[in-house]
Amino acid sequence: MKFAIGPGKNPPEDIYVVVEIPMGSNVKYEVDKETGLIHVDRVLFTSMVFPFNYGFIPSTLEEDGDPVDVVLLSNDPFVPGSVVRAKPVALLEMEDENGYDAKVIAVPHEKIDNRFEHVRDFSDICEATRERIKHFFEHYKELEKGKWVRVRGWKGREHAVEVISRAIQRYNAKASGSP
Repeated sequence: MKFAIGPGKNPPEDIYVVVEIPMGSNVKYEVDKETGLIHVDRVLFTSMVFPFNYGFIPSTLEEDGDPVDVVLLSNDPFVPGSVVRAKPVALLEMEDENGYDAKVIAVPHEKIDNRFEHVRDFSDICEATRERIKHFFEHYKELEKGKWVRVRGWKGREHAVEVISRAIQRYNAKASGSP
């Protein structure tokens, strides 16, 4: 997918997150790769809602062919399709029925929401929030046949930045036609 914006103001430390799913939603939305429109992927089968905003970093490419997934922590839901300036603070490594699936954990940039300016790394995220994120991913697919998630563990900010850097390089190489 070609994006009209880059991965951030100063990536990989200062990124943009395109919100697909607002905090509090039980509907899983995805941006369609062909049209750029937001499609309903499915309503969650479990009686759960996303406890965070969820989206991706534009102009990035993971090995699975999708942009980098982002859990965007906030006290407020953001509208699907909105672009939020953010900073990566951690990485949650997981695998699901399709293979390895890491999630960058980010917070809004202090110019967007200064309530998160103290959060700079994994250790700055309160344990209850980390447990909520982990619990959500471990259980949100439970009632869907053939789907599963296994959380491997948490990594710090430097791992998240490395994942973003590699995904930007991969995207740029593909966009330029390099192998």
